[in-house]
Amino acid sequence: MAALTRDQAWELLTKYNKEPFHLRHARTVEGVMRWFAKDLGYDQEVDRWGLVGLLHDIDFELYPTQHCLKAPELLKAGGADDELIKSVVSHGYQLTVDVKPEHEMEKVLYAVDELTGLIWASALMRPSKSVSDLELKSVKKKYKTATFAAGCSREVIEKGANMLGWELDKLIEKTILAMRAVEPDLND
Repeated sequence: MAALTRDQAWELLTKYNKEPFHLRHARTVEGVMRWFAKDLGYDQEVDRWGLVGLLHDIDFELYPTQHCLKAPELLKAGGADDELIKSVVSHGYQLTVDVKPEHEMEKVLYAVDELTGLIWASALMRPSKSVSDLELKSVKKKYKTATFAAGCSREVIEKGANMLGWELDKLIEKTILAMRAVEPDLND
């Protein structure tokens, strides 16, 4: 188990991240990871899944060219254990690091990191500006347009779905449900 509490993890994250966009993304991925932990039967590991989601981009704001390379140093200094560090870093697999996602938690993180951005962008195009009424077909339509949310790698999302052994539709649908569950907490 991680030596970090959620409060300590938040303090560590905000030491290196100040941009509201990055902090919201971290909280989104944290909530989505917690939802997936419950959905996939990892009830005893919900907090750990959340910490991995919260801290996954700890180095991105200050060190974008060293993303997932600088994270181990920052996390270690903040009291994270090696297992948590490995899980965080694995979402940069074949992008910046060769740390392969192995645990189901790591595969979920790899798959949903980019996807949450694409789903939020899709939701912001709706009159409601919310995921509460967002449907799979709307996301898939936007997904097919390469210029829409162009910074969200479709290749990574698809590799993540494949790692999990899921159809892309299943991954998108579950991530929408997870984001619906977490959205009220992000608006406070």
